[in-house]
Amino acid sequence: MSEYKIIYDDELKVGMTGEFSKRVTKQDVEKFAEVTGDYNPMHMDDEFAAKTQFHGRIAHGMISAGMISACLGTKMPGPGAIYLGQTLRFDRPVHFDDVLVVKAEVTKIVEKPHFKIATISTIVTNQDGEIVTEGEATIMPAKREEL
Repeated sequence: MSEYKIIYDDELKVGMTGEFSKRVTKQDVEKFAEVTGDYNPMHMDDEFAAKTQFHGRIAHGMISAGMISACLGTKMPGPGAIYLGQTLRFDRPVHFDDVLVVKAEVTKIVEKPHFKIATISTIVTNQDGEIVTEGEATIMPAKREEL
């Protein structure tokens, strides 16, 4: 088994941050459509998309949302975290070859009898620093195994 960097519930603190970055390619958009069945011509048809306000194809907004999931599940708080919910607002389109950066910051931690729930601010920016997607996630961080 690989070693994972896990931030356990007893380590998680308000103000902690994590980042994940990825270039969104035409191939990513095509694979996403194949996996989800979302073949909206805004994302798939050059001729159709050229006649829209974006003057060309754009990536599915949920690709940036999926990158938020990647950040939470691999960076902060990392493996073992359970994604409970997410609000999203898509502020700008994502174009092919945009480099997106997800920033996640713990803003609140609520102690429950047997677990914690953390609220995390999620902001996705492009290579120009413009916010493309923002929202708030709720997660249950990994609980340290009791010996």
